[in-house]
Amino acid sequence: MVFVKRKAHFNAAHRLHNPEKSEEWNKRVYGKCNHPNWHGHNYIIEVVVAGEPDPDTGYVIDLSKLYDIIEEQIIEKCDHKNLNLDVDFLDGILPSTENLVKAFYFQLKEPIEKACVEGGKLYAVKLHETERNAAEYCPYLLK
Repeated sequence: MVFVKRKAHFNAAHRLHNPEKSEEWNKRVYGKCNHPNWHGHNYIIEVVVAGEPDPDTGYVIDLSKLYDIIEEQIIEKCDHKNLNLDVDFLDGILPSTENLVKAFYFQLKEPIEKACVEGGKLYAVKLHETERNAAEYCPYLLK
């Protein structure tokens, strides 16, 4: 199996706040990330596609198509946006890095798998919130 990776970046604001909990709880658990006027990150998303290369093209997925999908499904919707308020597929999701990476995976899965060679699949999505903090979602490792 061959793994193909594409990186992209975007800038966005968010606030970690659980409305089911008290203000004190939110401040204690989320600290600065609970600031009522939001805070921002320079995110880096890594998308990994897996499969066997097509014998005619040598591709698992055409990288220009993968770029277009990431741009359309994530970057155009999230770049310079408030992830709590502006992104339809994140409605009702607490935008922690862990929750975001899962939402991004499911946003990308269908269009990527349609663009892959037969048997190709979206393998994993990794989201870097900072240089030191990242989360990765790879459901195939759970089986």
